[in-house]
Amino acid sequence: MGRVTERRKVIRIRDGAISTRPDTLVAEEPLEIRLNGKPLAITMRTPGDDFALAAGFLVSEGVFGRAEEVQNIVYCAGATADGANTYNVVDVRTAPGVVLPDITLERNVYTTSSCGLCGKASLDAVRTTARWAIDDGADAPPVRLEPALLADLPDRLRAAQQVFDRTGGLHAAALFTENGEMLDVREDVGRHNAVDKLVGRALQRGDLPLSRTILLVSGRASFELAQKAVMAGIPVLAAVSAPSSLAVDLAMETGLTLVGFLRGPSMNVYAGEHRIALRAAAAQG
Repeated sequence: MGRVTERRKVIRIRDGAISTRPDTLVAEEPLEIRLNGKPLAITMRTPGDDFALAAGFLVSEGVFGRAEEVQNIVYCAGATADGANTYNVVDVRTAPGVVLPDITLERNVYTTSSCGLCGKASLDAVRTTARWAIDDGADAPPVRLEPALLADLPDRLRAAQQVFDRTGGLHAAALFTENGEMLDVREDVGRHNAVDKLVGRALQRGDLPLSRTILLVSGRASFELAQKAVMAGIPVLAAVSAPSSLAVDLAMETGLTLVGFLRGPSMNVYAGEHRIALRAAAAQG
């Protein structure tokens, strides 16, 4: 099984002094995801939570929405020519009766990269495959978030990043309740993988859709991350860096609240401002 971190020799230069020492690096290995025995996608990830990653990826592909739709997930034995198991290939089996969506190579291109096909094709694909509308949950008042609550989340995410403290090289994603309670946090060399691990774990627990939750990511908010939030039924996506234009377009179309540049009390609200208590923020300012 691959490890989360590895050690490599590094030459350090500090104030003109040169020394050699081992350094702790985040591990990066490929993971091939197979669906019912057929290769579907390959992603570079940090080993760990591989089954959750695969399940979350398939939620974003529109394959799964309920835990009972997954028959099992296993590592593929004999993944190499000599029959060794690398633990870098997983096969996801659907339960009997599960109808698969049309997962074509074209769809795979845009869901596993940051560039996308084009604006209209990408938005249409999410619209036609999303299982849930982005709402705040039935029979409940609308989600209303104080800016001060959002401002506190990045520090709490950073405090929960155990592997980052050792490597300085991991992205993270965390799921919070509307009251700011941290539900889960995952780290990975790829921010999209960290989100897939969160969503996959929620699927395994039977918690989808993730209504009335906040998804916080440590980097920028790409279209891909907005797509994953929408497919999981998450109403609020916040990022410490910038969103892409297509992420904003998707948020506006689906009703997703999208917050970027979340750094202390400062933030930009790009879509879904009805969930943010803007008057409270103005009063504080």
